[in-house]
Amino acid sequence: MNRQRIRLLQEQYPPGTRIQLDSMSDDPRPIPAGAKGTVRLVDDMGTLHCDFDNGRHLGICPEVDSFHRITEQKEDIAPKMSM
Repeated sequence: MNRQRIRLLQEQYPPGTRIQLDSMSDDPRPIPAGAKGTVRLVDDMGTLHCDFDNGRHLGICPEVDSFHRITEQKEDIAPKMSM
């Protein structure tokens, strides 16, 4: 991955950005598709280090893993359970 692509990733996914994992194919213990997380940082190799809502912490490789950015508005669309 070249420097320009890494800088672009750092701009697109600053710390605090919410993402949703679509698929992870190259990890012995992959995080399930659909898991949501928060970007902690994008390192100098272009890996997005994320804290997932399920308690896992893992690096997402943009050239291998599939994910997308989510907004607070999209997260709020999910039906809420009432008691």
